Amino acid sequence: MTILDPAPAQPLPNQMLAHTDLLTPNETEACLLLGLAPRRLEPDEARRLAEQLRQRGAHQVVVKLGDAGCVYVGPDEAYAVPAFPVEARDATAAGDTFNGALAVALAEGQPIRAALRFANAAAALSVTRLGAQASIPTRAEVDEFLQRSGST
Repeated sequence: MTILDPAPAQPLPNQMLAHTDLLTPNETEACLLLGLAPRRLEPDEARRLAEQLRQRGAHQVVVKLGDAGCVYVGPDEAYAVPAFPVEARDATAAGDTFNGALAVALAEGQPIRAALRFANAAAALSVTRLGAQASIPTRAEVDEFLQRSGST
């Protein structure tokens, strides 16, 4: 499986997207990939942009929406996965943490919806801490956070 986080945002050829199983832009990158002005996206608009990115070739698309969670669009389904409410201090590593956690969960065989929830939890923990590497939570911390939030 290939996962492409198109950061920093830049034009990408459709041929590259056609070889991408899972494209994971944030809202700014999704806009720029489609030639639009970057802006904050509502989940419905993020879904429409994700569908356009699928039409350009990506098999599945997850648009990361920061404190609004993420939106998934695949060949058979589309839905939003809410964020976990936390007090954000520093979002420096949130996107990388999300992608790393998503890759781990998918490699373990978790279904995409559960993997996205796991990734949202890891990213939520990361924004509560300062710095980049220092903010990335351990697996045990993510599992404990999910247990405390009532979802495993």
